[in-house]
Amino acid sequence: MSRNATSDTRKKDTREKIALGGLIVKAGLRFEKRALLLGALIELQQRLKSDDSERARLTAIGAEAFGNESE
Repeated sequence: MSRNATSDTRKKDTREKIALGGLIVKAGLRFEKRALLLGALIELQQRLKSDDSERARLTAIGAEAFGNESE
């Protein structure tokens, strides 16, 4: 049973990583260097810690992008 739980956990982790990679593609950043993407994400994490209005602004942009998926 422990083996199945481990396998399920790994599958869930893999699906999550694939979905997160899809966000990079959807944002139009597929061909950017990994170092740039990581740097941008680290800076974003720092900004979000200190600025709730930035979180709200970016959430609205993302929600709009998901709403326009058919385009």
